[in-house]
Amino acid sequence: MKKKKPLLLMNCTSLKNKEIVLAVTGGIAAYKSAEIIRRLKKEGASLTVLMTEAASRFITPLTLEVLSSRKVYRDIFEDPLSHLQLTENADVFLIAPATANIISKIASGMGDDIVSLSVLAYKGKVLFAPSMNWRMYENPAVKNNIDILKRRGFYEIPPEAGSLACGEEGRGRMASVDTIVDCIKDVLHPKDMAGMKVLVTAGPTREYIDPVRFISNPSTGKMGIALARVAKWRGAEVVLVIGAGLQGNVNGIDTVWVETTEEMYKNVKEYFKWADLLVMAAAPSDFSPKVRHDTKIEKEGIKSIELSPARDILSTMKRYKGGRKIIGFSADTGLDIAKLRRKMTKKGMDILVFNDVTLKGAGFGYDTNRIYIIDRREVKEFPLMSKEECAEEIYNHFMSYQGDKKCQ
Repeated sequence: MKKKKPLLLMNCTSLKNKEIVLAVTGGIAAYKSAEIIRRLKKEGASLTVLMTEAASRFITPLTLEVLSSRKVYRDIFEDPLSHLQLTENADVFLIAPATANIISKIASGMGDDIVSLSVLAYKGKVLFAPSMNWRMYENPAVKNNIDILKRRGFYEIPPEAGSLACGEEGRGRMASVDTIVDCIKDVLHPKDMAGMKVLVTAGPTREYIDPVRFISNPSTGKMGIALARVAKWRGAEVVLVIGAGLQGNVNGIDTVWVETTEEMYKNVKEYFKWADLLVMAAAPSDFSPKVRHDTKIEKEGIKSIELSPARDILSTMKRYKGGRKIIGFSADTGLDIAKLRRKMTKKGMDILVFNDVTLKGAGFGYDTNRIYIIDRREVKEFPLMSKEECAEEIYNHFMSYQGDKKCQ
């Protein structure tokens, strides 16, 4: 069968051509606004920066002007109509950091600086990232003001717990730049998967030889994390079961961390009852030692290791499939469509995503991938893309074909 090269559909993993207003207010986390601008521009967004007078005590307007490549606005009297004009075409209004003071002003409808006036004039999506001492964040008045904003449709990006600038520990540190960017994408993304329950697996498993040695593989879990994030952005309820030793942005996603193949199997089996769709992007170990030693084996004592096949999670899930859908993955060293279709049938997949790990940028550990999407009817070949873009195309395909009997 001739492979089909589809036109890439528009997706929202990139912020290309998005207009974002960033309002910086007077907290110590204002220094992070420079990194927020850098990241958003890297994602393709255009930024207009507003600053309160207090914010300019923490970071200079010149710094943000150079980074944003646009004039920074902070004096309403210098530009009397700027609060009306600057937000007119904005896709999203982000306040980061959002101090207790600015939260109080906006909640009460006050407008006495360029930030509070601009928010009053803006009709679109507003996100705010609180940043303050933990006692201030827990103050009932602040909590009430945050609740008022959320009831009005504002999106809070909750602060993190940890070490604060004052030297204390608690929840009040502004959310990470990764989390802020993730939330912007979430807010802007169309919710075409709303109402769906998606179970995603990611990363490797470990099969222990003894307490300090194990069998595993080079999977990083990046593709699975991207799939979980994009499903969430598209409105799905998501559970992510993720393998050992991994790191990644799983902001707002129910996440279960596992280590062994058997642990992954037990959690997948449990959540499969709940799910509408299983996306099996994990790379469970294919083999496990026949004997696991409770104490470390001396190096001289290892002559050979006898292996047995580890549980095949996907093949097992086929027994419980019912009306659920399954998207599986295959990482291999060469494309063989007939072989992959046999694998689809054997393991009960509706769609199989293949990538050749020998291709540059498509193997383990990269932020990019080059995929083929295969179902019972066609094969689609895609160019090298970010893993988030790959996830978009996988779900685009799934949403197009989920009602097609040929894909069941």
